Amino acid sequence: MSQSFASTGADGRRRPRIGITIGDPAGIGPEVSLKAIAHEGLLRDCQPVLIGDAQYLNSWALTFGLATTARIIIAGDSIPDDLTHPAIYTLDNIKDTIAMGAESAESGRASAQYVETAARLCLAGELDAMTTAPISKRALSLAGYQFPGHTEFLAHLANCSDFAMAFVAPSLRVALLTTHVPLAQVPSLVKRDGVERLIRLVDREMRRYGLARPRIALAAINPHAGEGGLFGLEEAIEMRPAVDACRADGQIEVTGPHSGDTVFVRAHRGEFDIVISCYHDQGLIPIKCLAFGEAVNVTLGLPFIRTSVDHGTAFDIAGKGCADDSSMVAAIKLAIELYHQRS
Repeated sequence: MSQSFASTGADGRRRPRIGITIGDPAGIGPEVSLKAIAHEGLLRDCQPVLIGDAQYLNSWALTFGLATTARIIIAGDSIPDDLTHPAIYTLDNIKDTIAMGAESAESGRASAQYVETAARLCLAGELDAMTTAPISKRALSLAGYQFPGHTEFLAHLANCSDFAMAFVAPSLRVALLTTHVPLAQVPSLVKRDGVERLIRLVDREMRRYGLARPRIALAAINPHAGEGGLFGLEEAIEMRPAVDACRADGQIEVTGPHSGDTVFVRAHRGEFDIVISCYHDQGLIPIKCLAFGEAVNVTLGLPFIRTSVDHGTAFDIAGKGCADDSSMVAAIKLAIELYHQRS
């Protein structure tokens, strides 16, 4: 990782500055972040800036055999636009020994501060996008941050009320109507206004990312899309009216609600560009079955680009040097691609 690179890539395009938050320091986030920025092919296409604690990261880099010549940027200093090596934007916020694989208020606080910093730098234009390593929701809570995950936390930081969690895999895209809520609460959250708002958000965001007329499919919540009311009424009362309202002026290409047991296969085969899922596991199971390690989490609606890995903190293997960085590499590459598409 000692090789230096120009501020433009091989294709002559500007190498965007991608802020990479290292996630919960007690998990595999530091490892997969360090491994990812060691890929020379990736370095040719972006200027990676790790958001973390430099001393902590350098210690793990030596442990993993990834000693680097990373440039250290002290928190508060400007990030240059001509980085020729990876950089670490250091918060110097780990004061005690972190117990690997253990949830704690200290690690939760540090991971939250990395996210807050990256969001601020994106909003200020010092970073062109951010990619996040996994955080622990419990550690975040122990530190006093009452957010169910990155998506809601980032929306709060960006003062954004219209947002959604989405996942992008090579042959399937999925946006979620509800995220981290108990399954028993989902039916009460499937309402016409929320469905219509998400369809319009997905259409707008997909256009921003290069799809001129995205083909959107809405997945039903009940088996067989309710079977004419026999298995549930949400499709007829809440979902179909939302689809009809979005289709009324002919500008949005959305269909459904489609039976959840076939709509993802149809999208995987190319019939749709993105599927709107009613709940977390309905959308995540097909994504992870098709492309675990390749899928990327994207937050729709933010004023900046945010991508993330499709896995958790993996506390059971934290610090062992065996974590797979493929999802982190995929997330950074997608951030680069989305930057050029939006530019």
